[in-house]
Amino acid sequence: MSIQNLFPRLRGNSRGCLAFEPFFLIPYSMMATYATLYMYELGVTETNIGWITTLGLIAQVLSSFMSGYLTDRLGRKRAILTFDVLSWSVAMLIFAFSQNVWFFVVATFINGLQRVPHVAFYCLIVEDTPPKDRTYVFTLLQIIGVIGGLFAPLGGLLVDHYGLVSGTRIMYVLCSVLMTFQFIGRHMTTKETEMGYRKMRETRELGLRKSLIEYSGAIRDLFASRSLILIFVVYILFNFQATLKTTYLSLYLADYLHVDSGLISLVPAVSSVIMLLALWLIMPKIAAHAETRSMMAGFALSVISNIMLVLWPTSNLVWIGLSTVLAAVGLMISSPYLEAAVQNAIDDEKRAKMFSMLSVVILLLTSPAGIVGGWAYTLDPRIPIWIITGSFAAAFVFLMIHLGRRKRRMV
Repeated sequence: MSIQNLFPRLRGNSRGCLAFEPFFLIPYSMMATYATLYMYELGVTETNIGWITTLGLIAQVLSSFMSGYLTDRLGRKRAILTFDVLSWSVAMLIFAFSQNVWFFVVATFINGLQRVPHVAFYCLIVEDTPPKDRTYVFTLLQIIGVIGGLFAPLGGLLVDHYGLVSGTRIMYVLCSVLMTFQFIGRHMTTKETEMGYRKMRETRELGLRKSLIEYSGAIRDLFASRSLILIFVVYILFNFQATLKTTYLSLYLADYLHVDSGLISLVPAVSSVIMLLALWLIMPKIAAHAETRSMMAGFALSVISNIMLVLWPTSNLVWIGLSTVLAAVGLMISSPYLEAAVQNAIDDEKRAKMFSMLSVVILLLTSPAGIVGGWAYTLDPRIPIWIITGSFAAAFVFLMIHLGRRKRRMV
């Protein structure tokens, strides 16, 4: 059965993009759980892990600033293929053969170029998709990520059999091979968008200097209305907590709660199962006009799940499992709606520039997360989790303000 029969609402590039996405997300889910522990095991200190995370974010800021121009200049397809191979396929191989902190520095910097294909991917998947179908597309993207999480325990098996360092090296090599297959497959099954062709012509005529000057206009557009600002602030807070959680949650579970390293891979697997259940049982009941309330409910559940880990720290798997369940449901009923809300707030004509500038703002504000998290973790391992909790709580408040403003406009 083809992906067109399974998902009849998918059209054009969204079909080609999503068909090959599992080849990225499955190996990434296996590896991501152990990335921080792998560095730690090779002698990188908690503080240096924070500095490396921040270096990666700085590299992403630089690549984000150029991502709009490169996406318009090269075209969506060429930009995504070139920089995906460099920032992921090559970087994963360097991570795989890392011996000390300097290997991680080089690999992290190269991996920081990922913001170019990130912007190009969103342009490719969104520009020929009607706005009413974008939540559907991002929900499917979330599902693929969820299914990828089901394979995370395979990483645990590799770690149990070969040890943490050797097992993680194998995962990085798998990442490089399978991701490269994905990039080539996606390139062959998608086509350049009409907007992409138009922007390629315009960018060639303008040249680099004039194109970059136009970015000032894109920055003004980001702050064109209070409603836009509120949605973007929520998106920034969401990305800030994600950076901290990706870097420090596994370390917190292993180092502070003393959960066995092999069992930690069960966390994303449990999350994946619960998110699929939430997709089946909860999301069909969420009305189109209730999307903002759904995001608020998701953020509230995320606050509760993180509070559970810091107020009652325990290695009890049932308690950690319950926290994981709440976090998974919270993510499933908030993330796709937030992604669609952000993309629908951006005009197609200005998408590459505006989204690249939004990425720059996000990264500038989240780049201290690694240093702050590393410093905070050395003071008390619970502090990064508290910061994550505060980010979700603040996002909830901003969404409440956004909902109030929308109601007043309708009156």
